[in-house]
Amino acid sequence: MKILIVDDHPVNLFVVEKILKNAGYEDSVSLSSAQALFDYLKIDSPNSPAPQADLILLDIMMPEIDGIETCRRIQQYEHLKEIPIIFVTALEDSNKLAEALDVGGHDYITKPINKVELLARIRVALRLKQEKDWHAEQEQKLSHELDLAMQIQKSLLNPPLNEDNIQIHVSHMPSNKLAGDMYYWHRFNDHKYGVILLDMMGHGISSSLICMYISSVLRDSIKQLEHPVLVIKELNRYMALLSDQTKEHNYYFTAIYLVIDTKAKTVEYVNAGHPPGYALLDNRELVSLDTGSCAVGFFEEINITSKMLTYSDNVQLLLFTDGVYENVGEDENAMLEKLQYIASQKWSGSTLSPIHLLGLHEQNTPQKDDMCLLMIQGSS
Repeated sequence: MKILIVDDHPVNLFVVEKILKNAGYEDSVSLSSAQALFDYLKIDSPNSPAPQADLILLDIMMPEIDGIETCRRIQQYEHLKEIPIIFVTALEDSNKLAEALDVGGHDYITKPINKVELLARIRVALRLKQEKDWHAEQEQKLSHELDLAMQIQKSLLNPPLNEDNIQIHVSHMPSNKLAGDMYYWHRFNDHKYGVILLDMMGHGISSSLICMYISSVLRDSIKQLEHPVLVIKELNRYMALLSDQTKEHNYYFTAIYLVIDTKAKTVEYVNAGHPPGYALLDNRELVSLDTGSCAVGFFEEINITSKMLTYSDNVQLLLFTDGVYENVGEDENAMLEKLQYIASQKWSGSTLSPIHLLGLHEQNTPQKDDMCLLMIQGSS
């Protein structure tokens, strides 16, 4: 434990240092001024690594720069502000002591110094410092683990698709490091593709973990079963198994899963409790994708109905999660109308991400919910 003693009187430095050494605190450094402390901490050299310090014993009454101003300056540095500071003072001015604690001081002790009291306050301060350091270390580990999980989750998402007969563009904006929204598409052959967009209940780590769990099974389900009714039924079975295992929670998600066949010129879909998407058929007819079932995982057995859409030349599909119209400051109904209007317009194949069509931008601003917007264009 390294303790820094700051006092402009050599006698005071000697007395405190002697008390610390007799108590077993061998690693202490005596400094005669605030500037000497700043130099030791390398405050004026931010690129240089600062020496380790676990506690500062700081005299309030010092010439040039007093202890209160010294503490105030130290608090401006993120890597120093967690070092506990105990003020040592001969003052009995309660207002001055309150000011000392307000600027970031941890505690104070009055002169003449009582050895027992000083050591007791040092033990408390060091114990709190150790606890803070432990929590900071755990938070850092958790942050690193979340970063790793985020990278794994991102790796599960498809890149944009740009084929002659089909294009898929997406904007995926998690509200936290981990998302509960998920999208995936699978190529069955040159003209047939399966596309799913889902929104797991809740937010944060729990919903994202369930989302990653279901993403591990939906790929095989889509590849092997293909048909929207069969795929949603299989995903519901997996969610029911999860609820049986956890007992305490009933997990569920909403989804739209569709199969687009650019040769047969068909789109067959199931909407499982998800916000209705839109299909623009041949640049003329706008159809709401609202047929299917309740959310996946609500019940052990669910009734599922698919719907087939046909077109002659081309089709546009706009799919989105509820965060797209709930996060923005605008009225939700106004945003839904905007989404419907965008879905009704012919897209030019712009390289902009879909979220730009709403006048929004992908940025690190706080969101209440994840946002995902999927644009699909199919032609013969």
